[in-house]
Amino acid sequence: MMAASLLRRDKKSTAAHLKADLKRTDNSSGLRQLQELLDSVLHPERGSEPEALEWCKWLLAGGDGFDEFCRTVRSYDNATLCGLVWTANFVAYRCRTCGISPCMSLCAECFNNGDHTGHDFNMFRSQAGGACDCGDGNVMRESGFCSRHRLKTGENVPSVPRDLLLMSEMVLPRFIITIIQYLRDGYTEPESAADRDLQKVLQQLDLHISFLEELTKMGGAMRTVLTKILTNQQTFKELSMGQEENVYAKRNYEKYLSALKSSGLLSVEEKGTGAGATDTPAGAGALSLLGATAAASLEDSSKEEDQDGLQGVGQRKRVKLSSSTKDPSIMDTLKHKCFLEELLFWTIKYEFPQKMVTFLLNMLPDQDYKITFTKTFVQHYAFIMKTLMKSHESDTMSNRIVHISVQLFSNEELARHVTEECQLLDIMVTVLIYMMESCLIKSELQDEESNHHVVVNCGEALLKNNTYWPLVSDFINILSHQSVAKRFLEDQSLLLPWMSFVSFFQGMNLNKRELNEHVEFESQTYYAAFAAELEACAQPMWGLLTHCKVKETQEYTKTVVQYCLDTLQMWFDAIGFVDEPALNQLTFHLPLHRYYAMFLSKGVKCQGLDLDSLLPDQEMLMKIMVHPLQIQASLSEIHSNMWVRNGLQIKGQAMTYVQSHFCNSMIDPDIYLLQVCASRLDPDYFISSVFERFKVVDLLTMASQHQNAVLDSEQERPMLEGDLILAHVFLSLCVIAGMSDDEILRAEMVSQLCMNDRTHSSLLDLIPENPNPKSGVVPGSCSFEEMLSAVADFKAPVFEPGGSMQQGMYTPKAEVWEKEFDPIMVILRTVYRRDVQSAMDRYSAFLKQSGIQTGNPWPPYKERTPLHPCYKGLVRLLHCKTLHIVIFTLLYKIWMDHQNMSEHVLCMVLYLIELGLDNPVQDDKVEEEPCIEEHCHDSWFPGTSLLSNLHHVINFVRVRVPETAPEVERKRERERERETPASTSSESSTFGQNLREAQVFSLVAERRRKFQEIINRSNHEASQAVRPKSSSSRWLPPGSPPQLVTEILEIGESMLSLLVKLHQKLSGKQNSLSLSWLAEVDPAHHAHGDGLTAIERILAKAATRSRHSKRCLQEICGKVCPPIPPKKNSPGDKKSMDKEERRQRARERQQKLLAEFASRQKSFMETAMDVESPETDAVMDMGSAEPLDSEVLYDCVICGQSGPSTEDRPTGLVVLLQASSVLGHRCRSDTPKRLPITDEEHIYPEDTCGATHDVRLSLMQRYFKDSSCLQSVSIGWDGGVYVQTCGHTLHIDCHKSYMESLRNDQVLQGFSVDKGEFTCPLCRQFANSVLPCRPGRGMETGAWHAPSNKSMSTLVKEVKDLQEQLGIFPVESNLSKEMESVIKDIKNTTQKKYMDYGKNPGSPDNDFLFMYSVARTNLELELVHRGGNLCSGGASAAAKRSCLNQLFHVLAMHMRLYSIDSAYNPWTRLTQSMHSRDHVYCDDERPEVPMLFRDVPSLLIIFILTMPQPLRKEHFTCVVKVLYSLQYTQALAALSVRFSREERLAWSKKNTPNSDKSWESLLCHMISELTKAKDVYDTNSEETLVLSSSVWSPQSIEFSLQQFCLPFLRLSCLLQHHLYGDSLPGCLVEEEFSLLAGCLGLAGSAQSSAACLEWNVNALDLISQWCSEVIALSDTPTQQSVSLLGQDPQWAAPRLLHLPDNYNTIFQYYHRKSCTSCGKTPKDPALCLVCGAFVCLKGQCCKQQGVCECVLHSQHCGAATGIFLLINASVIIIIRGHRFCLWGSVYLDAHGEEDRDLRRGKPLYLCEERYRVLEQQWVSHTFDHINKRWGPHYNGL
Repeated sequence: MMAASLLRRDKKSTAAHLKADLKRTDNSSGLRQLQELLDSVLHPERGSEPEALEWCKWLLAGGDGFDEFCRTVRSYDNATLCGLVWTANFVAYRCRTCGISPCMSLCAECFNNGDHTGHDFNMFRSQAGGACDCGDGNVMRESGFCSRHRLKTGENVPSVPRDLLLMSEMVLPRFIITIIQYLRDGYTEPESAADRDLQKVLQQLDLHISFLEELTKMGGAMRTVLTKILTNQQTFKELSMGQEENVYAKRNYEKYLSALKSSGLLSVEEKGTGAGATDTPAGAGALSLLGATAAASLEDSSKEEDQDGLQGVGQRKRVKLSSSTKDPSIMDTLKHKCFLEELLFWTIKYEFPQKMVTFLLNMLPDQDYKITFTKTFVQHYAFIMKTLMKSHESDTMSNRIVHISVQLFSNEELARHVTEECQLLDIMVTVLIYMMESCLIKSELQDEESNHHVVVNCGEALLKNNTYWPLVSDFINILSHQSVAKRFLEDQSLLLPWMSFVSFFQGMNLNKRELNEHVEFESQTYYAAFAAELEACAQPMWGLLTHCKVKETQEYTKTVVQYCLDTLQMWFDAIGFVDEPALNQLTFHLPLHRYYAMFLSKGVKCQGLDLDSLLPDQEMLMKIMVHPLQIQASLSEIHSNMWVRNGLQIKGQAMTYVQSHFCNSMIDPDIYLLQVCASRLDPDYFISSVFERFKVVDLLTMASQHQNAVLDSEQERPMLEGDLILAHVFLSLCVIAGMSDDEILRAEMVSQLCMNDRTHSSLLDLIPENPNPKSGVVPGSCSFEEMLSAVADFKAPVFEPGGSMQQGMYTPKAEVWEKEFDPIMVILRTVYRRDVQSAMDRYSAFLKQSGIQTGNPWPPYKERTPLHPCYKGLVRLLHCKTLHIVIFTLLYKIWMDHQNMSEHVLCMVLYLIELGLDNPVQDDKVEEEPCIEEHCHDSWFPGTSLLSNLHHVINFVRVRVPETAPEVERKRERERERETPASTSSESSTFGQNLREAQVFSLVAERRRKFQEIINRSNHEASQAVRPKSSSSRWLPPGSPPQLVTEILEIGESMLSLLVKLHQKLSGKQNSLSLSWLAEVDPAHHAHGDGLTAIERILAKAATRSRHSKRCLQEICGKVCPPIPPKKNSPGDKKSMDKEERRQRARERQQKLLAEFASRQKSFMETAMDVESPETDAVMDMGSAEPLDSEVLYDCVICGQSGPSTEDRPTGLVVLLQASSVLGHRCRSDTPKRLPITDEEHIYPEDTCGATHDVRLSLMQRYFKDSSCLQSVSIGWDGGVYVQTCGHTLHIDCHKSYMESLRNDQVLQGFSVDKGEFTCPLCRQFANSVLPCRPGRGMETGAWHAPSNKSMSTLVKEVKDLQEQLGIFPVESNLSKEMESVIKDIKNTTQKKYMDYGKNPGSPDNDFLFMYSVARTNLELELVHRGGNLCSGGASAAAKRSCLNQLFHVLAMHMRLYSIDSAYNPWTRLTQSMHSRDHVYCDDERPEVPMLFRDVPSLLIIFILTMPQPLRKEHFTCVVKVLYSLQYTQALAALSVRFSREERLAWSKKNTPNSDKSWESLLCHMISELTKAKDVYDTNSEETLVLSSSVWSPQSIEFSLQQFCLPFLRLSCLLQHHLYGDSLPGCLVEEEFSLLAGCLGLAGSAQSSAACLEWNVNALDLISQWCSEVIALSDTPTQQSVSLLGQDPQWAAPRLLHLPDNYNTIFQYYHRKSCTSCGKTPKDPALCLVCGAFVCLKGQCCKQQGVCECVLHSQHCGAATGIFLLINASVIIIIRGHRFCLWGSVYLDAHGEEDRDLRRGKPLYLCEERYRVLEQQWVSHTFDHINKRWGPHYNGL
């Protein structure tokens, strides 16, 4: 009852009353009342009502207002951390200089308030969400804290008064249990109901959780209370069960218990079966994972296969392993002891709702909470992962999990604490294994039947969708802490299961080579496989390796290496591996090998361990080397197209394997491992294994023909090259074995830069970093930047003439090319083969440029860094007989021109010899061990040292050849001549001995024998024939042996003699090496060059290092007998060698052609593009140079004919018509407007040219006759039509057929043919119309030019008569039709609203206005392009491509159709004083526009266009003179309005000579006339005073009059230039006025503008008449008259907005700004750079009639041209009509690079040049020509 009465009272007093009760010492009644009240308010079944929340707020506040309460609590905030939590897509910062943990992040506010100048920071968009670490000393250095969190605020905060939070402590537990009961009640197992229901429950709780979040933001005091409640076990016990009588609570408690049941890792059913396994001791269990149990559990699992949904995988069985862990508790169900634990439990069950996550994270600044929460999180860890595996939304869930775990595990202190107390590592490893067990299948590697190994199935969702990454990323995160990693490395019960985990990936994603037909379905599982190996195996490995860097950690390395070897041995046993890898199988995934390799190298490099102590016996080494070697050979096979039937994905795998993010976790350890094996195994065995793996054994025969059982002949050469390159890599590249980190960094950088110039960011990306993110960016002590500046030069970002923008690039320094270019390293690091070619091309270009060598250089030979002493065994490879035999054979084959040899092979062979000479064997004594008799190659060479074997002559060789081979033929001939050949060899006396000596050299047999020997040595008790599996038959195709016969070849060469002969062959000279050459030999100067240089270098080295060699050389060179040209064995062989040369020649020819083409193109570009060059004007302006009456001839670029344009077959200019508002955006001032970057700044559009003209026209239309208004102004400032041409002409009928063919062409073009768009057939410039050329002469030449002596008045009369001639309708002809269609095109170019300014749209007056405005727009724009004045003269690029002459004729022809009624003809009012005509207007008719209000340039154009064409120049000049008088008078009027009253009085009283050629008298007359008008001068006395603070001097008046008249003179001059071809001389700015006046024939002198006036009638009368028209307007408010009088015609050049220097200022202000029309923050905000409007790109919110906002704005602001800066991407897009393109960015980082989409987040700065270019393209309307990649936007931007 009591509760009910409380409920009725108002909340405030109740709360106050309860609080008072509870403050008493005996507070039982208060408590009871409160409990009852809460029971009824928070009754869970009533649903989440706002009412309940209101009560809670009042109760917490205890009688005060809730906001007041919040403020009070905040004042006690003692938090020193920021802890702001954000969700995905939030923009945050990361500073590597200040961060201790690499996961550190800061919110924008803390970042901007801290000092990070000069730091390595970047801005990033959060992927998964995060929290601000400012103030947390565990994660970042204190120097980076912001000003707010730097002060330890905690100390000076007063302690919280007890009663302030008293109510909170009472009320909140009930509030939280209410939430929990909701969650319990709403949860249903996903099987029984759709997931939607969970969302519903969460929506109901939304307010509650938001309220909790609000509380956490109140600061430290409130968080402490919440922590107490959440972690208090007592309260939980009391409230969790629910009271007895509460059925609801009981019911949901039971639901909760049943939900708990399924929370263990093992579900209940599995418990029974798994129990047996759980008791086994840890070690045995983990090992059994690999061994027997797998087989045992196979049978069981097949039954369950169907419900596992595995039908897709076909016959592959899924394997379940018996679970075994040392701690069953990890597997058990959960038990909860406090609210926090249960809250987390439900958070997991509901799959991490964002609000809950944010609430849990918001609490973290509280230290006690942080520790408890971390423990709780670890306790639930297994459960979290189990839920994740089942989830449908695993991506979102993963992000939220990591959002939490990153905050907890980045802190070393905490991580160590939970590792020790809660067994975090055990849990993680167990869960990882548990996770992967769900998708194991039987491995098919090696021998399918007897294979017991299990691997993960890369097709499973778990791997394909990367579901495991949250777990792995946490694992990597905690391994980065030294204390945790040490614990891991010390604990063998962790290492063992971990190794078995790694072995799940060993041999996954097996490829089998398709031999018959192309594979039907290309599986893409390799993405998953590579990602899994990198993330799950390699990154933890790198994490562990970072802690094994010093001598003290030796033991760890030894342990890991031992475990690796044991696991490897088990793996070999499990897959049933003996000694031969299975054919045609390939897996790129050998993580166990790589673990072994990396720990081995670290131990040797950093910890001073002895290599031999870590290596296994020889037999194991032989096994270990097989699979990595298989991968290297397969790489070569893939590049030789032997795997093409497996589809593109196999190439993808080969590329990924060497790609920069993977190479140092994959190919580098593999190569290192092979190097270790090579240095410890018998060199002959190793070399022969390599050649056998590469399948080139059959090729290595002296015979000219051979049969290769396994390779097609076109695959032999690439395989051989691959093999030799690999040999080089082993012998000379020691990326892991020998180089220091700095050397590695340098080598990597050089090899990348040699392939191509690189930008800074792509270089950072291409240098393989240590993949563990904790290790900083790059290896090495020396920083990336220092190294970069040491090896490369920076090329600043430039502009190319075609308009494509270059980024800032780094290019190798000259000395790098000279000394450090290393082709072998480049080959190792290239993903695409073409990059190797590119590097070589760049190298030869450098040599040519620096004049070192021309021609085709060979890759340079690079001296190597000395090896670490423990890898010295590698050198023995160079000094083993097998290699020497191979070298000898190859030299011989190349000299004999056998097939499939190439220059490349020769190059590699020579460099192998050179390596051998540079690395002599250290101890020859050991090598002289007694030779066992049956060594087949002892007969080849006596010893193993390369130096001594060089000059050893080999006389006879026995070969097996097919019977058809030429050798057999020769033998038969020889036998006919004599019975036995005389033996040339001194040691052998009989032929028989020769036979024994000329042993067959068989690599395969040799390798088998070696293997046998080694095995026997290791197991003596084994019988001699351990593995008699001699598979020589495998190497011969079945059925071929009978054809092979054994022959003996007579050779009689040594390697030296072969080298000399090759030198002769390459140089084409008989005695290319003379004896004298040997004398002055010096190996040093031969660093760069081709094959000849290489051979000379080798011979020189041999000669200097051994006297014997020198003697032999002298003998060989001494003979210099012309060598017998080797017999061309068969025409085919000749072909193959010539093929190389032919290729070479073809390449040279191609280069030549390309160069020629480029120079042609360049000259074409110079003539066609705007390359400023004062050339003669193009086609249109030729007339003046030609004989008088010749017609202009045009070339048609389609049919190629040349001829005049005629009425029937008109020729036209290719033109682009586009609407333009550039003129309308001009302002008065020269400085561009600034882009607003605060709320206070604004841009006002009212002062632009377009706006001003609009206002003026509408003002006139209010008071004057419409038709007269429409002739008094020009429109087209906004949305005017601009016409431009590329200068090419074509027949109009040709053009029509061209358009037809484009229409039928289905190729996707960047333009729309239906809209009439096309590209010029010659220069491919974009166009959309054709402007017909008028037949007849080009210019008004001859008579039309003749100077006239007629008086002014006669001319005026003649002009009047001309105007009154009626327009003759042109005869219907093709030409006139075309002209009409062009007019139609021009009208369609712009929008309707830019054409209809009259009262009745579509009227002739309107049309008339539009037509002459087109001419005006084009003249004005040309002026703008010439820099706003005519000082630069005629040699402007614009003139060459101007089509104004043609345009004028088309417009004139159209406008002659409108004749002007003579009564209204302005000409009469300009040239006669008409006192008589006091026209009485009817009431309804408005007056005409006074002459003083009219726009003079418009009148000029109207007159010229309406008079019959062609016009005589004298008449043109007459019109200009008359109009100049009017313009001058307007200037005086405008000036007088600007005077102050005193000045006006003074001027009007001045006694001036009454001359019509002095401005003083005219001004005086003007003022006196206008003063008559009703207060024209009175209205603006106030404002003008402000305007003219300076006193007017005669000079300043003269100057301002000239400035006022200049725009008119410029336009007239331009018009005259285009109509009559007069040149425009250049001049200084000061002389412009007098010069233009002279050009136009206004007789004048520079001193005075008035001197140019020529009056036809009395000047003063005329002026009075004009003034009287103004005075007559009694009804016009004077304010308006004045504004119409004083209009200044000058405008500054159009400019884009002025942008701030640093991009961050734009970004911070605009990326959060809300849209003006819809009020939301746009997803893709954009800014118009013309007017500063803020718009939503692609925003659905601001769509109108299906058109998005950017497109709408571009139509409104730029007449369909828009330039937008995309805030979130820093790039600019251009919208032009229905197309758009990405222009690029004007903001570049410190390295001159764009950062599109702000991916790197480095600071960006404005690049002035780029911005100027953008502005230039906008003003010159060349977007369409310069930007090539356009696409349609379908109104969706």
